Parts: sequence; structure tokens; C-alpha cells
Amino acid sequence: MEKKKVKFLIATLSCFLLISILITPSAGQPPENFNFGDNFYTTFGLPEISGNLIGSNEFERGDKATLEINLVNKGVIEGFRSEIDAIDDEEIKLQELEKQYESDRTTAIGIVSTLHSQDPEIKVKSGSQEAGTLRSGEQTATPVPFDIEISKNAKAGIYKLEMEVKYAYQENVQVGGRLSNETLINREIGLWYEVNTQKITIPIKVKDEADFSIVDVKSDLRPNDEGILQVTYKNQGEMTAKDTTVRITVADPFSTTDDQAYLGLVEPGESKVAIFRVDVSEYAIPKTYPIISQIRYEDTDGHDRLTSTMRVETEVLPAEPINTTFIFLGVLTILIIAAATVAYRKIQGKQK
Repeated sequence: MEKKKVKFLIATLSCFLLISILITPSAGQPPENFNFGDNFYTTFGLPEISGNLIGSNEFERGDKATLEINLVNKGVIEGFRSEIDAIDDEEIKLQELEKQYESDRTTAIGIVSTLHSQDPEIKVKSGSQEAGTLRSGEQTATPVPFDIEISKNAKAGIYKLEMEVKYAYQENVQVGGRLSNETLINREIGLWYEVNTQKITIPIKVKDEADFSIVDVKSDLRPNDEGILQVTYKNQGEMTAKDTTVRITVADPFSTTDDQAYLGLVEPGESKVAIFRVDVSEYAIPKTYPIISQIRYEDTDGHDRLTSTMRVETEVLPAEPINTTFIFLGVLTILIIAAATVAYRKIQGKQK
């Protein structure tokens, strides 16, 4: 019967651990109703939860990923200290009974894990996760999942995430009972539980890569005209980009047949200018329009990479005003030529 009671107590404790961990226990102080029997042993050893990431820990800027973390209980019983010497057969039986239960001290009950990031470039999107109960030597049947999001501005390198693991464990055991015909009857088992917290470091790596940004845009584009668009790109990443090519995608009021520019080798920290010839519709309104650009390059491993799209904010200037002075001079020139032609013909007619 007492085994059923113990199992029920453990199951109940596991279900309510999420609530109980919010209450700070009085460390080392047993509950008032605990001291009803004999305490033959003090046991040494605790659960020891370790965690490791399943799969690769390398990610790229802008990634959204699910970390699957496997938990293992490596806790061991380090020893026993006798508190009471058994002096008769009944106490020997009680002593043996207590030792059986003391071996459960390394079981982590109702594990609750929470993943934290101290760096704003890495965001943990999942809340606390339950991982059940692990006896010594056991691991989670399925990995504990946590969703993360890596900023597009994250620097390459190692980021250390911290996983906080909370669980209940068996702090002490007391037993009671009476020996009858070499059998313990009226047995009572007292289990005292405490809550423990562990912190586990989960390192992830943001990979080196070329990271391009637009640092300057120059243009002289006007309605009903063709002009030059110059866009300066800077490699702000950690990797050299080879065979770098920029491609633009235009929409009304722009059109072009010159939509690609070759930048070649672009070292980290280096800037290069891409030049495009762009036609502007005669109906274009003077203002700023977006042109979409994207860069394709080869990384140091020989793999083709494609950046995310970048907006080129492109200004259309007002059409140049007509120069009336030149128009007047042109008309005057035509009139002079016409008058001279008429005069010349009249002179030729008189001579005949």
C-alpha cells in the first residue's frame, strides 16, 4: 500500500512543480509533519542534468530555427552516512527499507526548462518547456524544443544561451513500522522533497558570411531621358565575396536593359560602385522611387550565395527647364538666314 502512496505523491509533485518552484523553500528545514519515524541515513548526491544540442549549432544571420536539446540525468549517489545504529531485527528491517528509498535521491522530478538569451541579437521565442522525470542515467525520450530568431544584424561568432532547469528531488526519507513474524507491518514512508535549479550553457554559432549594405546612391535621372545610376555597396561581413554581381529589378517609371553590374572580388570592409543606365518615362513625377537590388557571390567554400533584397532609393529630378535664350537665338538665326536668302534671290532676279 505504501508504494502506491509514494507513487501518487511523486506524480502529484511532478504535476504541481511549475507552481511550487515559484515558492522559495526554507532550505534544510523539514516540514512540521515529517518527523514521525526514524532517519537511519543521510544520503549524498543530487540529480545532475546536462544538455546538448541535437544537430548543427551553426546558423546564418536572419535565421529562424528550432533548437532541439537533449537532457540527460548524470546524477549519482556519492555515499551514505549512518545516523542511527540498528539495535534489533525491527530496526535492521527499517534500515534496509529506508536505504531502498534513499537511492531515489538522484531522480529529477517534474523537470521544467527555460532558455534565455542575454544578447538582443538572439531572441528566444518559446516559453518554459516540461521535460518530465528522469532517473539517474536516463535521458529525455524526445528533445526539448525552443524556437529562436537571429537578427540580420548579428555579428558572426559564438553566442552562449543559458538554459535554466528546475526540478524536485528527494531530500530525505524517514520510515516507520512494526515487525511481526519477521515482516514489517503498518509501514510508513516519509519523503521530503526540495526544489533545485541548474544552469546549462548552450552555445550556438553565427557563421561568417559576406554582408552587403548600400552606403551611397548617386543619379541624374529626369523624365523622358536616360541617365546613370551609381550605387555603392559595402561588404560589412567577415567573409570575402568572389565573382560578385549586382542585379536590379525596376518598375514604372523606370526601364532598362542594363540591369547587371559586376563587382568582382569584394573584401570585408571594402566598398565598390555598381553603375547602371536607366531610362525614365516622360510621365514620371519627380520624387524618390525604390529599385530592388540583390547580390550574388561565391563564398570561400566555393558555394553560390544570394543576399536578401536591398532597396535603392532612387530620385527622379524635375525635367530641365527650356532655355528661352537659346530658342530666341535659334529663331533669330533662322529669320536672318531666310531674309538673306530672299534678298539674294531678288538680286539674282534683277541681274537677269
